[in-house]
Amino acid sequence: MLEDSINLFYISFMSKLDYGYNIPALKGMKLEEIQTPCLLIDYETFKLNVEKMRSFTHENNIKLRPHAKMHKSVEVAKYQLQYGNASGICCQKLSEAEVFVRSGIKDILITNQITDLKKIDRLCKINRSGSKVSCCVDNIDNLNDINNIASDNNVKIEIFIELECGAQRCGTDNIDDIKLMIQFINKSSNIKLSGFQAYNGSNQHVYDSKEREITVNNTNKRISNLLKYFDMTNLIVTGGGTGCFEEEAKSKIYNEIQVGSYAFMDAHYSSLKKNKSNILFENSLFIYTSVISVAKQNFVVVDAGLKSMSVDSGLPKIFNKNDLKYTKCSDEHGIIEDYNNSLKLNDKLKLIPGHCDPTCNLHDWYVVIDKNRKVKDLWKVSARGFSF
Repeated sequence: MLEDSINLFYISFMSKLDYGYNIPALKGMKLEEIQTPCLLIDYETFKLNVEKMRSFTHENNIKLRPHAKMHKSVEVAKYQLQYGNASGICCQKLSEAEVFVRSGIKDILITNQITDLKKIDRLCKINRSGSKVSCCVDNIDNLNDINNIASDNNVKIEIFIELECGAQRCGTDNIDDIKLMIQFINKSSNIKLSGFQAYNGSNQHVYDSKEREITVNNTNKRISNLLKYFDMTNLIVTGGGTGCFEEEAKSKIYNEIQVGSYAFMDAHYSSLKKNKSNILFENSLFIYTSVISVAKQNFVVVDAGLKSMSVDSGLPKIFNKNDLKYTKCSDEHGIIEDYNNSLKLNDKLKLIPGHCDPTCNLHDWYVVIDKNRKVKDLWKVSARGFSF
C-alpha cells in the first residue's frame, strides 16, 4: 500500500514538471537539448561501476552497505540493492534515512549519533513501521535515552558502538567505556548490540597508494587492538570507503563495507594513485555546463559556478578536454582557460566535480544518459536538503 501511494504521488508530481523551469530535461531528449547547469549520469559507466563492486564483495564474501549520503537518491539506492549485491544502505542523518524508508527501503544504518530526544522518538516510530533503522553510539547516557524511548514505543533498536579509529571525530577508544556500554546494552530490554562502527575517513584521501596502505594497516591494527577484548560472535564490524576498501577487506576485520562514491566517482577520488591490482572505477557523474560568454580572448565563461558544485576538494576537471582548464568560479559563473579559443557560445562541456557528495546535494535531478547520448531517465535527488 505504501509503495502504491508513493507511485501515485510520483506520477502526480511528474505531471506538474515543466521542462526548463523545474526539470532540466525530458525522457528521450538529445544530450544537446538538456538545460544547464545540471547533473548527468552516464548510465553505462554507472552500471559498470556497480557491477565491479558487486563482483568484489561477492568474491571476497563481504557484505555491502553503500552510503546513500553520497547520492541521496532513491533510484540509485534501489539499483544498488537490486543489482549491486547490497544488503542495505547507510545514511548519515535521521531525516535522510526517513526519505528512503518512505520509498520502501527498510534496512538502514545511520552511521552517526542520534542524541536529541525528539529525534530518538522519531527513530523509534520509524522502526515501529516494520523498518530496521539502526544507529551509532559512543556514550552510555545516549544509550539510556534510546532504551527508555524505545521502551515507550515498544520497539527494539539495533546499536553499533562507534570506535575512534584515528580520525578524531565521533567514537571512543576507551575500553572501559566500551565494556560499560556493552554491559548496559545486554541488560536492557529495548536495545540490541549489532556490532561496531569502525570508519576512518581520513584514510580515504591519502594520495599515494603505498602511503594509503600504511595508514589503513595502522587503522586496522588500532581496531584489532580494541576488538580483542570482546566476544565478536555474531557481531558486525562495518566501515570502509571507496578510497581504500580493498585493504580494509583484506584485513578480515570487516564483514561489511560502506563504500559510497564508487558508483559516481569524482575528480579527487579519480586522482588517487592506484596499484595495478586495484579496481578502477570510472567517472559516471558530471556537471553539464554551457558556454555563456566568449567576449574575451583565451578564456570563456560557463554557467556552472559555486551554486552548482562543491569545491572543498578542488575545482572540477573538464572531461576529455586536456587543452581546457576550469580555473576559478563565483556564485553562478565558471572561468575556463581556452588558449586555442576553440569554444563557441552555447557549447556544452562535462565537468567532473571535485567532491561528489556535497555537489549532488545542490541539485534536484540526475539526468541519466544512455549510450546513444539520449535521456534515458530522470532520477530525483530525493533526500536533497534532508540534513536534520
